[in-house]
Amino acid sequence: MNATHALYADKTAHYYSGARYDIVADLPANTNAAVLELGCGDGSTGALTFAANKAAYYCGIELNPDAAALARLRLTDVIEGDIATLDLGAHAARYDVLIASEVLEHLIDPWEALTKLVACLKPGGLVLASSPNIAHWRVVTQLIHGRFDHSESGVMDRSHLRWFTPQSYAALFDAAGLEVVRMGPITPPATRTRWLNAVTRARFSHLFMTQIYLIARKPLVS
Repeated sequence: MNATHALYADKTAHYYSGARYDIVADLPANTNAAVLELGCGDGSTGALTFAANKAAYYCGIELNPDAAALARLRLTDVIEGDIATLDLGAHAARYDVLIASEVLEHLIDPWEALTKLVACLKPGGLVLASSPNIAHWRVVTQLIHGRFDHSESGVMDRSHLRWFTPQSYAALFDAAGLEVVRMGPITPPATRTRWLNAVTRARFSHLFMTQIYLIARKPLVS
């Protein structure tokens, strides 16, 4: 077992399950779409995509063998392995949508991985991605008190190798040659947060965003 695999040795099956209803809701209404998902887990999001009639072909990439085995029962295809070492040349310009939900922060080199994945998108293809926000006020409060406590899941998941603020997350996609068309929180802000954002002209909105949600597009012409 290498160091990367060891980070996930104690994760339960629940860690790899759960459909992303918010992401599926934002998928284009294209019954013929080909979708590629990095870190597909047990295939729950893909299964929901098929149920919503928003894809004809769905390929997942998954590191965990047990999760990959379950995903094969739900998806068109599953590529088992580490994105850092996989050869995706045969998948070039094949997909309409790339999904990367809560996964890029787990990679040693998310910049290289995203560049490799973007090559799998057709011109004009979409990327729907999310990641924990290290600039959230709870993390800032920890740092003020000299703490940086890890946990089994969430923003401070001990298997996270990279950390992003909304600004640096957007820069990751920009560096991969994508145009960011939307970025914000996964869940709508509470009334108090909306009021604070209005008063401060959203200068401190990053403090109240637990998870970053981003939609980007591959240019039609490179």
